[in-house]
Amino acid sequence: MTRDKLASLLNEDLAREYQAIIAYVVYSQVLKGAEYMSIADQLQQHAAEELKHALTISQQIDYLGAMPTVEPKPVKVSDSAEEMLRADLQNEADTIKNYRERVRQCEAMGEFAIAEHIREILLDEQDHLIDLATALGEDAPDLSK
Repeated sequence: MTRDKLASLLNEDLAREYQAIIAYVVYSQVLKGAEYMSIADQLQQHAAEELKHALTISQQIDYLGAMPTVEPKPVKVSDSAEEMLRADLQNEADTIKNYRERVRQCEAMGEFAIAEHIREILLDEQDHLIDLATALGEDAPDLSK
């Protein structure tokens, strides 16, 4: 692992953060039905937290000497509230798995401060995962595998 490779991987993570910001902004406004009002409010909070994550990851990319990406990953939209929440749930699961790997990579390189920043982000991402699973009436997926 090199600093350039780590910056490239963090740029993928940043694109996922942009995706999450866009999804949460849109989903929080278009979810309809009494059963989704609570999660819609939470999604607005998630959007603000994802922006904070994007800023943190951008800062780390700059620290590594690279330019942060400006391109988000694609956002899934649907007429189905459940489909949108499931897409979000999957995106959060993917994000958590990637950040867990990023922590290991950072520590292997001796980039302990970057690893700490990512650990802080992981706390929020896990809460988002739990919120989405709860809104869907299920347990949070087991990501330890």
